[in-house]
Amino acid sequence: MDLTTATDMDSYKLLNLALRKGGDYADLYFEQTTFHSIVLRDGEVNAASTHNEGGLGIRVVSGQNTGYAYTESSLPRDREEAARTASHIAQGLIRTSQPAAIATLNLPDRYRIVKPWEEFSPQEKMPFLYDLNDRIFSADKRVKKVTAQLSDSTSQIEIYNSLGIHCADIRPMASLSVSCVMESGGQRESASSSRSFRMGGEFLTPGLIEELAREIIDRTSFLFGAKQPNGGEMPVVMAAGGSGILLHEAIGHAFEADFARKKVSIFSDMMGKRVCSPGITVIDDGTIAGNRGSLNVDDEGVPGQKTYMVTDGILTSFLHDRISARYFQAEPTGNGRRESFRYMPLPRMRATYMDNGPDTEEALIASVKKGLYVDTFSNGQVQIGAGDFTFYVKSGYLIENGKLTQPIKDTNIIGNGPEALARITGVANNCAIDNGTWTCGKEQSCAVSCGMPSVLVSSLTVGGRV
Repeated sequence: MDLTTATDMDSYKLLNLALRKGGDYADLYFEQTTFHSIVLRDGEVNAASTHNEGGLGIRVVSGQNTGYAYTESSLPRDREEAARTASHIAQGLIRTSQPAAIATLNLPDRYRIVKPWEEFSPQEKMPFLYDLNDRIFSADKRVKKVTAQLSDSTSQIEIYNSLGIHCADIRPMASLSVSCVMESGGQRESASSSRSFRMGGEFLTPGLIEELAREIIDRTSFLFGAKQPNGGEMPVVMAAGGSGILLHEAIGHAFEADFARKKVSIFSDMMGKRVCSPGITVIDDGTIAGNRGSLNVDDEGVPGQKTYMVTDGILTSFLHDRISARYFQAEPTGNGRRESFRYMPLPRMRATYMDNGPDTEEALIASVKKGLYVDTFSNGQVQIGAGDFTFYVKSGYLIENGKLTQPIKDTNIIGNGPEALARITGVANNCAIDNGTWTCGKEQSCAVSCGMPSVLVSSLTVGGRV
C-alpha cells in the first residue's frame, strides 16, 4: 500500500484519537520519498543507489507540551497506536479542541515537473556524467581527477490537521556536484561546484554540462596563482551569490523564532528595533520558482510565502512555525519544516538573501584602500544564537588602493554575525541567488538556498600569515 494513501475519514479518525487525552492541536504528516544517486569517479560510474522510505508522523500540542510519534507502517492499527502514543506524550489535562471539518487547500505549482524522475533509469543518466567528465578533461591538460555525483529525489507528502486543513504536494529535487583536481609543476589544487533545483529530468541539459565544466575549471585554475594573505582586521567586500551562506549561518538562524522564544537569539527582544543600517533588507523566500529552498506548502500545511525579516534596517518578522507563531501571537510564515516524517517540524529557513542596495560592486571595491574581496567559501563554524563565526575562504583577491590585485586562497574570516550586519556600510545592486547544493543541519537536514548582493563590511578579522 502507498504510505501516503489517506482518506479524509481515516485522517479525521486519527486526529480525534490523537486529541482524546486532551490537547488543542494535532496534525498528520504522510510522506513517501524515493532517492536515486549515481557517482562517477576515475572515468567510470562505480556507484549507484536507490532508496525508498515512507511513513506517517503524528503530533499533538497541549499548551506548552508536544507529543510526537511516527510509524513506517500503513496498517490502520499501527497508525492508531502512533496517535495514542503522541497523545500520551503530550499529556493534555482536558480536551480543548475538536478536529474541524476537513477542507483541501489549493496550492500554487512552483516546481512543475516536465520529466518525472521515475521515468529515468540509471542507464539513461550515465551518459550525462560521462559527457561532463569528458568536457572537463578536454578543457585543460592539467586535470588529473574528476568526481561527479548526480542525485535526485521525489517526495509525495500529505498533511491533515485539526484546524481542518488538508493539502498535498509532490516535491522533486535534482542535484549535481563535481570536484576537480589539477596538477602543474608539482603543485596540486582542487575545487568543487554544484547545482540543485526542484525540477525533474529536464535538469539534465548540455547547457548545464558546459556551465559547470567551465566553472570548475576556472575555480581550480585560479588557485595556482593565489597566495595566502596577511592576517589582521580589515574591510571585506563579499561577492554576490554564495557569500549568502554567511547571512544564513551567522545571522539567519538568529531570526528563527524557536531561538527567539527560548531567548537564545541575540535578536529575541529586538522586534521593531533597528538591527542594521537603513537600506538593508533581509528576506526569507519560499516562492522562487524551482529554487532548492522553495515550497508550495510547508510541512505544517502553511502555504509558501515571502517573509521580510529585516526591512530598511528594522527587525520586522521572525521565521515562524505554528508553535512559535502561537507563542508570539503572530501568523505562521511557512517556515515549519522537517527532514522527514520521523521528525517534528521546526522553524527553518528556505531561500535567505539580502535585497539589492544602491551601490555597484565596483564602487564598493574602489572605496577600500586595503582589504579583502572574498568570493567562494567552503566549511565554517557558527555559534547559533550569539552568531560568532569562522568561515574558510577558498578564493578571493586582495584589494589595494581600490583595485583587485593579488589572488588569495586558504584564509579564514572571523567575526560575529549581528556585529557584521551592523558593520555593513555598502550594498550593491547585483543580488544573486546561489543555486548550489546547500543543506542546513540545524537538528535535522533541510534543503535551503542563499544569496546576497556584494556588500562591504567595514571590519572583519582575517586569518592568514602574521
